[in-house]
Amino acid sequence: MIRGMTASSSPAGARERAAQLRAELERHNRLYYAEAAPEISDREFDALLRELQELEAAHPELAAADSPTRRVGGEPLEGFRTVKHAVPMLSLDNTYSLEEMREFDARVRKALGEETVEYVLEPKVDGVSVSLRYERGVLALAATRGNGKEGDDITANVRTIRAVPLRISSDAPVLEVRGEAYLGRAAFARLNAERERAGEPLFANPRNATAGSLKQLDPKVVAARPLSAVFYATGELNGVAFETQAEMLRELARLGFPVAKLWWTCRGIEDVIVRAEELQRREGELDYEMDGAVVKVNSFRRWRQLGTTAKAPRYAMAYKYSHEQAQTVLKAITLQVGRTGVLTPVAELEPVELAGSTISRATLHNEDEIRRKDIRVGDTVVIEKAGEVIPAVVSVAADRRPPGAKPFDLHAHAGGKCPACGGDISRDPEAAAWRCENLDCPAQIRGRIEHFVSRKAMDIEGFGEAIIEALAGETRLRETVDDGLFGARTEEKILPPAVRDVADLYALTPEAIELRRPNRAADAKKQSMKLATKLCAAIEASKGNELWRLLHGLGIPNVGEGLARKLAGELGSLDAVMAADEETLARIPDVGGIVAGSIREFFRHGRNRAVIEKLRRAGVRFDRVERAAETANPDGVFFGKRVVLTGTLAAFTREAAQEELRRRGARVVGTVGKTTDLVVAGEAAGSKLEKARALGIPVMDEAEFRRNLDESGS
Repeated sequence: MIRGMTASSSPAGARERAAQLRAELERHNRLYYAEAAPEISDREFDALLRELQELEAAHPELAAADSPTRRVGGEPLEGFRTVKHAVPMLSLDNTYSLEEMREFDARVRKALGEETVEYVLEPKVDGVSVSLRYERGVLALAATRGNGKEGDDITANVRTIRAVPLRISSDAPVLEVRGEAYLGRAAFARLNAERERAGEPLFANPRNATAGSLKQLDPKVVAARPLSAVFYATGELNGVAFETQAEMLRELARLGFPVAKLWWTCRGIEDVIVRAEELQRREGELDYEMDGAVVKVNSFRRWRQLGTTAKAPRYAMAYKYSHEQAQTVLKAITLQVGRTGVLTPVAELEPVELAGSTISRATLHNEDEIRRKDIRVGDTVVIEKAGEVIPAVVSVAADRRPPGAKPFDLHAHAGGKCPACGGDISRDPEAAAWRCENLDCPAQIRGRIEHFVSRKAMDIEGFGEAIIEALAGETRLRETVDDGLFGARTEEKILPPAVRDVADLYALTPEAIELRRPNRAADAKKQSMKLATKLCAAIEASKGNELWRLLHGLGIPNVGEGLARKLAGELGSLDAVMAADEETLARIPDVGGIVAGSIREFFRHGRNRAVIEKLRRAGVRFDRVERAAETANPDGVFFGKRVVLTGTLAAFTREAAQEELRRRGARVVGTVGKTTDLVVAGEAAGSKLEKARALGIPVMDEAEFRRNLDESGS
């Protein structure tokens, strides 16, 4: 950390020190709010800020609009001037029905003439919409949504929000970003507690508190409230362009804007629905309130094709979690153990009818959420079914609390032990979770196997919960025997677990499965092993799966299906992924420093490497990027090349062009870099084409691309 200059230094020295401090403070703001990886304490940050304030006070000529000192608030405003949005801020059509989501997809596919559409799914943040205009990288204007065409100038207030960068590394004449300002759950609770102590009326909810804060005429009042923000869209753009929503989100994150922690690209509407369910289950991981998911067509070119109505775009839809609620009694809290060892509390309820279903269990998310809502066994609780997904406990009828109800303490509730194996549990400081420390815990083993064989991973058919539980646990075997002397009798013996990790699946025999098959009759004949034989055939077939399926199936923290595909496409083999350092991994699209660290930590663990070596010995392929490439012509133009597609091709959708390249042995990648072998450029190709030319990378137009496809064969 740079130290040395003081307010009494020479003007030149003060100017240099002020520039250093501003850069340092903005870097720490970005690390804290955008990357969740702070390097210094709040106290150290405040010391740097005070030093800059003293410098600017001693040298007024150094004061600048983008100085971090402006975050503490300036003079009170006389009023808010009205500003016109260069690009209207449209609202979204919304639905509470999965069937209507499928109808939305059908309309989109019909309008585009495509069988499958790629979407991006993001949280629908329950905050206050804001639009920020940056000119040559400096925040010049911030406005509310207003009526969509005009809003209020709230620049002075937005400058006080530490999550908002005052300067970004962009030379674009205009870059307008849009998102939601919000009060985090913990911040909202603290603010209301302070107001209660001061005898002031409490805010009804975080959104009202945020809206009230942004409309304050005194920026100092706003600065005292811990507002934050998350960004997900752009408005007016000049000197910068994006091809997809996913690309735009990644670039906003690179520039230092906080973007949603949870978002996904999805192939087709059924993938969207799966991710919407996952988002709702993981709501407790987000600091802000959300009331659903936003689904957007990924391609901006498709946006232009689909257009808008007078009020809403045709390329996006909000899937809102319904607020159908019911009251019932919380009889008990049980704990479930997942594949990563996390203990998840579950509400055991008096059965109640809700949204056409009888509900007897509901999610409680985690211990912090239970404490925040002060949920206790015996309470009358309000449950809510989120759309058509899963029910959750949202609040407590405190006036109906029975005498003696005690606050929930997960460690005490579990007796400090895992309910599945009796092993020790510990608090994970980076998540609101307790974990079982025993990696041999049967519940974790079952969870890891369930994930490994799932459709989105190794896709091994025939494995249900019952057979997995039987294979991963001890089996009490009852068999009828007849020794010819005393007649038929039933004998019992205990079979040990057949699988202790995912690699053990590949050592299974039909006999081992048959003996542990649930509901197997004591007099069943071993020769009748249809299910067991079928399972073994499915396991054998999975050895040749694509690499991304194996990467996803291993359960690497923070690596889902999409990221597994990118890792496979960029690095080409499991050995290359294991050997890659954090810097190499972080350069891969959507990975970044935090995820790169979790990948390296996974492969450093001796236990994980042992499982991988067992998979290798079993004959599982580690280098199959696409099955289609097996028949590719090794003398073809595209074979073994890293190819980037950019722009619009007249004869192909993007997905069809990618498939043609893969069939010919090419590796399709998303970004242009020094390792790129070829760029295929259609109409309206943008920054990727410019970068390819600057690096001297060969470029094909569509006519040449089609000619080479024909010559390369498939």
